[in-house]
Amino acid sequence: MTALLGRGALATVPLGAVFDLSGRPHYVHWHFFEMSVTNLLVIVLMIVVFVAAILLPFPHRRAEP
Repeated sequence: MTALLGRGALATVPLGAVFDLSGRPHYVHWHFFEMSVTNLLVIVLMIVVFVAAILLPFPHRRAEP
């Protein structure tokens, strides 16, 4: 079995036990809008990363004398 999974895949197996995925999902309700909290969190994090990528300065070379 170890030969089929490889070293990297075997290291991620215990991570499935960290989060309980068998519970009831939680949803955000707002009039006609309904979305799971997990999906909403992913969208918010994507927006934060996008805004940070725009606002953070790019590294640039210094002018050589």
